Amino acid sequence: MRETLHSVWLEPRSPGAPARLRRDWVLLGVVVVATVLEGVLTAAWSGMILGLVLAPTLLWRRTRPFLMVAIAFLVCLFWGDPGNGTLAYLLILPYALFRWGSGREALAGAALIFAKISVAAALGHIGVSDMLLGFVAMIAAFALATTFRYRARLLERRLGEAKLLERERLARDLHDTVAHHVSAMAIRAQAGIAVAQRQPEAAVEALRVIEAEATRALAEMRTMVGALRFSQAGDLSPSPGLAELRGLAGPSPSGLPVSVEVTGDLDDVPATVGTAIYRLAQESVTNARRHARHASRITVRVAADGSLVRLHVSDDGEATRASAAGGFGLAGMAERAGLLGGTCEAGPGPGRGWTVSAALPRTGAAA
Repeated sequence: MRETLHSVWLEPRSPGAPARLRRDWVLLGVVVVATVLEGVLTAAWSGMILGLVLAPTLLWRRTRPFLMVAIAFLVCLFWGDPGNGTLAYLLILPYALFRWGSGREALAGAALIFAKISVAAALGHIGVSDMLLGFVAMIAAFALATTFRYRARLLERRLGEAKLLERERLARDLHDTVAHHVSAMAIRAQAGIAVAQRQPEAAVEALRVIEAEATRALAEMRTMVGALRFSQAGDLSPSPGLAELRGLAGPSPSGLPVSVEVTGDLDDVPATVGTAIYRLAQESVTNARRHARHASRITVRVAADGSLVRLHVSDDGEATRASAAGGFGLAGMAERAGLLGGTCEAGPGPGRGWTVSAALPRTGAAA
């Protein structure tokens, strides 16, 4: 128990707490209107004044959770029994305390709240049943806030893992590409050395090829900077590229056919970009096969122009696919495209279906 309290005491504040949002002002307006209406209808003027005085605490409940709790509950303690039902909105403050506050703030705030309820019962402001009900309500608010706090942390961790996994895959693909360039340079260098004395012009040509390969390899390595890779044994097959896109076409075990259309000049597209386009198309097709309801086909289109290689994957199923939209696969796809200086977006199509669109720089270098 002591170790548990110590770990809670050292718990930092939950990151990403938003400041005042538009909905906070809407909530404040609703609380003010409800408080005034109750005060006018029931002639509970004291409760109305207290409700209006404490209503602004809602605006700082995420950025100053303990301070807002201390202000609200200490004022209520010294105010006495206001007899105002709209003060139930104060339950939002304990929730915000445990959702966004640090461990120290949460423990101190909980002790303050329970002390306030106990003192109010001892002074006769509330009965024993109300005291027990207050304890139950506060514990429920604490539990709900803690659940959402750790659920958000778990989702953030899973999203980070998905991004790291995609970086690892990208690093492996880039490693294969650079290794290909280096191998070509080594072979050309050996050939140049072998014919240098008998055919000097062949040696010069080999040097030109080595220079070109080295330039391409350096461009690929610049892209690899910042991508994370962990040592991983297992799949050693060559990385797929644009030539393998045709392999995605045809019927699938689920009976959903896939058509692939490739247009534009793709001859000089770096292997890094080709592999990324293939991976994005593969993931999009997999998602469509899993989530597209009442779909009859999947279409994959790849087009290249002077500066970009564009990918468009669509299906004609139902447009609402919340499970696919919120998945971590799409986060990984966006991460891969972003590392190459491109973009990847997904959402409902203009009519039916779901659409994934990606655009990658033709050079394969991040902007």
